[in-house]
Amino acid sequence: MYCKLEICANSVASCLEARKGGAVRAELCASMPEGGVTPSYGTVALARELRDMALYVIIRPRGGDFLYSDPEFEVMLRDIEAVRRLGVDGVVTGCLTAEGEVDVARNRELVAAAGGMSVTFHRAFDVCRDPFESLERIISLGFRRILSSGQRQRAVEGLPLLRELVRRAGRRIIIMPGSGINAHNIATIARETGAVEFHLSARGVTESGMTYRHPGVSMGAGAAAIDEYAQQVTDARLVRMALEALHSADCRGGRPSPPDVEEIE
Repeated sequence: MYCKLEICANSVASCLEARKGGAVRAELCASMPEGGVTPSYGTVALARELRDMALYVIIRPRGGDFLYSDPEFEVMLRDIEAVRRLGVDGVVTGCLTAEGEVDVARNRELVAAAGGMSVTFHRAFDVCRDPFESLERIISLGFRRILSSGQRQRAVEGLPLLRELVRRAGRRIIIMPGSGINAHNIATIARETGAVEFHLSARGVTESGMTYRHPGVSMGAGAAAIDEYAQQVTDARLVRMALEALHSADCRGGRPSPPDVEEIE
C-alpha cells in the first residue's frame, strides 16, 4: 500500500491546498502556534463541503496541558456533537490525568461521543509518562490512530520510539508520525519507522493584500515575534514534494496494512 499524508490545516484555504497537493485527509484546527485548538463552526462547515477529501477536526478547548476542568471537558463533548452533525469523518483529541497517564474514563466518553467517527489520539501522547502503557490504554479505548513525534520535539528526533511503537502496534492501531516533517526528511522517517501515514502542515507564507499598514499597533501579546501582515497557509507544492519524496523512497508494501486507513472520499 502507498503511504499517505494528513495535512494539519489552519483554514479552509489550507484545506483547499492540501487537496490540490494530493493529501487524503486534513486535520482542521485553529491557533497552530499553541499546537492547535478547535476551529470555529463556520470554518468546519465550509471545509466539510470539500467532499473529495477526508476531514478530521481537533477537539481541544485551549492550548497548554491536557488536564481539563469539568467545564472544559463539557465544551469538548459539545464540540464533538457539533462537528458530528456537520458530517466530518473524524476527530482528534485526548485527555490526561494529573499524573501524566491516559485518562481512561474521560477518553472513553470522548470516543463514545464521536459515534461512528474515527478518533485519533493527538500529541498529548507525547507528554504521557509511559508511552507503552499509554499505547495499550489508547488501543483498548477504541482510538484508531496515534499522532506522535516519538516524545521528542520533532519526529526525526523520536525515531527509535516511533519505530518501537509501530512494531508493538502491529495491525491494532495506526502510529502516525508528526511534528517537523517535510519533503526533506519524510522518506527517512518512513524507512526508519515503518509508518504508513504522516502528519505535516506543509505551510508557506502568503503576504497580506493590505497596502496600508499601521506601524504602531499589534493585535497580539507576542507582537514582536508575529508578522500580522503575512499568513501561514498550506502550499500544494510542498504537499506534492512530500508525496514525491515518499514515492521515490518506494513507500509501498512490505508492511502489514493498519486498520482504518481512509481513502479519498
